[in-house]
Amino acid sequence: MATKLDKPIKRELEHSGKLYTVTISPDGIKVVEKGKRKGHDLPWSAIISGDAALTQDLKISLDALALE
Repeated sequence: MATKLDKPIKRELEHSGKLYTVTISPDGIKVVEKGKRKGHDLPWSAIISGDAALTQDLKISLDALALE
């Protein structure tokens, strides 16, 4: 049986030579560059509904158009 997520869990992540703090909470996921205050929040509703994937796909397609 899985443990209920009832309080935030923080973990450190290294990506492309930079350190980030990842917080998983009952509200969603937040990623902040180490030493910074502002980061990216992603609520569970966006992840579960597929809005996060749709947003990423839209960004990729707009970036491709900008390169043309």
